[in-house]
Amino acid sequence: MRSTMATLGLLIAFVAPATATEPITIGFAEALTGGLAVVGKSGVLAAQIWADEVNAQGGLLGRPVKLVFYDNQSNAANVPGIYTKLLDVDHVSLIISGYSTNMTAPAMPAAIAHTKLFVSLFCLAVNSEFHYSRYFSMLPTGPDPKHAFSKGYFDLAAAQNPKPQTVAIVAADAEFAKNASDGARDNANAAGFRIVYDSTYPPTTADYTPVVRALRAANPDVVYVASYPPDTAGILRAANEIGLRAMLFGGAMVGLQTTALKTQLGPLLNGIVVNENWLPAPTMQFPGVLDFLKRYQAKAVGEGVDPLGYFLPPWAYARMQLIAQAIEGSQSIDDSKLTDYFRSHTFKTIIGDVTFGKDGEWAAPRVVWTQFQGVKSNDLEQFKDPAKEVVLLPQELQSGTMIWPYTSARQ
Repeated sequence: MRSTMATLGLLIAFVAPATATEPITIGFAEALTGGLAVVGKSGVLAAQIWADEVNAQGGLLGRPVKLVFYDNQSNAANVPGIYTKLLDVDHVSLIISGYSTNMTAPAMPAAIAHTKLFVSLFCLAVNSEFHYSRYFSMLPTGPDPKHAFSKGYFDLAAAQNPKPQTVAIVAADAEFAKNASDGARDNANAAGFRIVYDSTYPPTTADYTPVVRALRAANPDVVYVASYPPDTAGILRAANEIGLRAMLFGGAMVGLQTTALKTQLGPLLNGIVVNENWLPAPTMQFPGVLDFLKRYQAKAVGEGVDPLGYFLPPWAYARMQLIAQAIEGSQSIDDSKLTDYFRSHTFKTIIGDVTFGKDGEWAAPRVVWTQFQGVKSNDLEQFKDPAKEVVLLPQELQSGTMIWPYTSARQ
């Protein structure tokens, strides 16, 4: 492998204040460059804010905390080498994942081999094959993540009158999209829809026009897409240019949750139904989250990251809250003791209460589905208005009603 560590990027570390006490080091690989960096960098800032605050309060167990992380360059091939270095060379105290399923799955073998606690961030069903007992997921999909991830989407479709009949599924040929589309396929069948198109595209695709033309030719009532940020934008632009018509369009279109893509796409978002994990809707203002976002937004512009920070940052910060509560609660950084604490406690965080169950997934799902409505321009300020992206599901968090069909919402 060519100059292994040279290709992994520079080590970037948050250094705690000088102290004679050995720090608790937390290591991870994150996308600081490449297609996932628009999300990954915002999560790093959230973790740094947490580390600043913890150290200002005296650290954990009387020791400062220090974040040690490398740029995975949005390339899964870089991930195993980074975690090997973190564990065998840097000898970090704890490890966590970077953002995304595709960048987490390659780290699992290293975590398992070293019997380390491993807390992931926005990773779909990574542990469904490993069943690793020390894995815990910060993604609210519950004990059956593959199916929970898309169930609400098809529930929304099935509730319409007249009920749609046909579905098209299109997904990137990658770990996350495969897991998402596998669940979508089962949910579509269970809801009585007929699948008229089911295909994947290479993650390296640059022109999405042929993909969308094939979708239009199938003439589905419902279109479910599983994509990452670069392809999400390409698919939506192609759909607008070609004039894709459907009753429901959206799905696991990662990237639309970020300020960068929201402002880039503007009115092209109208009518799209996607899953979100936090929005400033009155129903989702959990204790502490708005205060955190004030601190985050004050730093975001200077750091060149997502200026609103609604997507990943609250969850990245909440993950660190989990770790802090487990360390203080167990009075240890031993992976076995921390694992026992994670299994047996409910955590209080800025994204709500978190309890873990089977395979380290959330004990109960809380997948949020939203629809973009009335987006008029590419202006940033409008996306602070909860009316521009209303919460449809779950019912206890609902903040608006769906405009049906998609073509009506586009207008």
